[in-house]
Formats: sequence, structure tokens, C-alpha cells
Amino acid sequence: MKTKQKLFRRFFGMTACIILASLTFMVVILSFFVTGYMAQEKRQLLGENCGAIARYFQTARNEENYTRNVAGIARAISSTSDAQSLLVDRSGRVTVCTCSDWADDNACIHSQKPIPASVLSRALESDFYEVGNLGGYFDDLYYTAGQPLRTADGSVEGVVFSFSTSASLRAFFGNLFRMYLISALVPLVVIFFSEYALIYRLTKPIRLMSDAARSMAKGDFSKRIPVTSDDEIGELSIAFNQMTNSLSQLEGMRRSFVANVSHELKTPMTTIGGFIDGIRDGTIEPEKQDFYLRIVSEEIKRLSRLVQSMLNLAKLESGEQKLNPKRFSLSDLVCDVVVSQEQRIEQNGIQIVGLDQLEPVEVRADRDLIYQAIYNLVDNAVKFTNPSGTISFAVTVRQQSACVKITNTGEGIPARDLPFIFERFYKSDRSRSKVKDSTGLGLYLVKTIIGIHGGSVTADSVPDKETTFEFTIPLECQ
Repeated sequence: MKTKQKLFRRFFGMTACIILASLTFMVVILSFFVTGYMAQEKRQLLGENCGAIARYFQTARNEENYTRNVAGIARAISSTSDAQSLLVDRSGRVTVCTCSDWADDNACIHSQKPIPASVLSRALESDFYEVGNLGGYFDDLYYTAGQPLRTADGSVEGVVFSFSTSASLRAFFGNLFRMYLISALVPLVVIFFSEYALIYRLTKPIRLMSDAARSMAKGDFSKRIPVTSDDEIGELSIAFNQMTNSLSQLEGMRRSFVANVSHELKTPMTTIGGFIDGIRDGTIEPEKQDFYLRIVSEEIKRLSRLVQSMLNLAKLESGEQKLNPKRFSLSDLVCDVVVSQEQRIEQNGIQIVGLDQLEPVEVRADRDLIYQAIYNLVDNAVKFTNPSGTISFAVTVRQQSACVKITNTGEGIPARDLPFIFERFYKSDRSRSKVKDSTGLGLYLVKTIIGIHGGSVTADSVPDKETTFEFTIPLECQ
């Protein structure tokens, strides 16, 4: 089960990681922009605080009790922006603070140490802003802005600092993150369940194919993959089912082939063994031995033809038999084959029609293989032509292809057998009962030879009247 779910877990885990990484990236980007926005807002607000206090300091510098007045104004300004302010002299000592402790006794935690010189030197020269601990002055991170305190004549007497803690930002981020998680929870659940269902649906055909493949390895070709979509997975399922059908047919043909080969070899071998044993043990009388020896000779020849046909087929199907194209007259080749069968034709009183009317057609093909194909067709026609029947021939040219047609009278081929006559070892009941020396490979060999030439062969039959075989090959076979 773990092996079956491996691909599913991989897809689901990878997609889940991508979703979580995307959400994390969104949080990081959101945090970056919010931080930038908050920092800009704080900078502007604290800068305005410092500017307002500095302007008031400049106008009230020469007034009595200006320190108390400045402190009051600084507290009022700072309270409106949730910030604190410090006024320091040029040495960095705190002279005014807006915190509550300072208001009570003019002393607070901020006045216990001076502003660091590195920070003070920068703030005395120009406007100052940072997000940090002000050179170690604070124990935590603060937003801090500063401006020089100038008198009416432009001299600098100190610096005003306005600062705000970053705790509010952290609290804001905490609330924002909680809101983000709560708002993303439902979509995340929906996404993960949808992803689970989708990936399960996508990988289910693959798991079924894996199970079917293991069954096929054990010889069971009955399993098929249900086609539930018209996408690539559906096309893959269709292709797999087609492959399974083809393998099932091939397996059936293989079993039939083995059974037929066993039958075709066993029958003549049994006959030969029986007659020879009968001659040796005296069961067959001496005067009949010559008759039975002739039968043994015919069976041996039949075995030889069967083995030779199988060897030829093996060479053709494996590609070991290479085409040797030569230019020759197809019409003359048909005549040569018929002449080679002249004795059998005359013995059966068969009439040959059409040889004297053949078109002079030349082709470029493997002459020996085409000869074998025509020979098998003519041999088949002679076998099944009725006594005193007729075999007619025609050779024509159609659309850059040569066509050979052979028609013989006789019982014909039953319609139920016609689709199978070009299969290995196939013989209809009529032919099996009528012709004992047939190997059942002749027509299959014809189909194979014509096929490797790029042509096709067909058969048509009218029961109890005639049978026609026709094949076409290109005029120029490669």
C-alpha cells in the first residue's frame, strides 16, 4: 500500500509545501510593506512633534519660566501622538522630559544618563531619525526623531528628541497575523481538501494501471481502466486499455500458435512413428510397406514445408530477412508460377483464364518474396478449385500500385471464416477436412510479405461459387 501511495504523497506534499510557502511569502511581503508604511508614518509624526516643540522653543526662549512652558507644550504635543519627548543640551544632558515622573520632581529614568555623543553629534547638525536603541540609550527598540533647538539668532542650544516604542508595532503585527491566520484558515482547509481530492483523482488511474500491469504479468488481461475524463489522463487510460486489448489478443494468438504448432507437428510425427513401428514389428505386411512408406514420405515433406514456412516467417517478422528490390515483370512472374503448377492443374482438369490478357506491368520489389506470395496464392487456388473448375488471373495498375487478382471457382470460404483466414495456422472446417497437407501458414506468409512491401491483401468469397484473392504493392518498393 505504501508503494501505491508514494506518488500521491509526493504530489500532495509538494503542492502543500508550495501553498504554505506562498502564504509565508505573502506574510513576509505584507510585513515588509506594513513595516515600511508604519516607519514612514512614525517618522512623519515624530518629526512634526519635534518641529512643533523646536519652533515653540525658539519663540519662548527669552520668556520667564520658558523651561516649564516648553515642558507643558511638549507634553501636550506628545500626548496627542502616543509619544514621549526629550529636550537635551549640547552636552546630551536631559533638561526636559514629558514623562509623568519628570512632571513630579524634574527627574526620571531618562535623565539618569546622557544621550550618547555619536547620536548627539548627528542630531545637532541636522534632522535625525532612526529605528533602534539610540546608540544604547534605550533598552528596547524605539522610533526616534530629533531636531536641533535653535535660538532666534540661529545658534544651536540643544536637541529635541521625540520617541515612540515599537511595542505598538509588535502588537499590531500580532493582531494582523492572527487576523491573517483566521481569514486564511477556511480557504486553507478548502484548498487542502480540494487538493487531496484532485491529486487522488489524478493518481487513481495510475494506481489502477499499476494493479492491471501486475495482473497482466500474471497472465490476467481482464482488467480495464475506467475513463472518467477527456484530458491527458483520460487519453492515457484509453491508450492503456487499447494496449491491454492488443496484449490480450497477442496472448490469445500466442497460445493458439503454440497449440496449433503442437498439433501440426504432432499429427504427422504420430503418423510417421506408427507406420514405421508397424513395418518394424511386422504388423504391416511386406506387400503394403511401399504404400505406407509413400505416406511417411509425404508426411516428412509436409513437416519440412511447415518448418520452412515457420523459418521464413521468423525471418520476416524479426527483420532478419531484408528486402532485395529488383526491377522485373510482375505479369511474367505470375505466368512462371502458373507454369510451375502445370502438372497439378492438368491432373485436376482446371482451366486457366486470363494469362494471355495480362497487362505488361513492371515493379521494383523483392522478386523471390513476391514469387513466394504468388506461389502460395496459386497453390491455395489449385487446392480448393473444384474438379474441371476455373482459375482466372488479372494484373493491372492502379494509382502507382500494381494489382494482382486470382479467382478460383469452388466451395468458397464461409463468411464467418473470412476475417480470420490470414491468421497463423487458421483453417476453416471445410479446408481442414478437404486438404490434409495444408500448414495453415500460407496466407499468413502472403500477408506478411505483401505488408513489408508496403502493400495490402484482401479476400472475397461467394459460397459455393468462387473465391478471389487480391493484393497490391507499390510500383517502386523501397
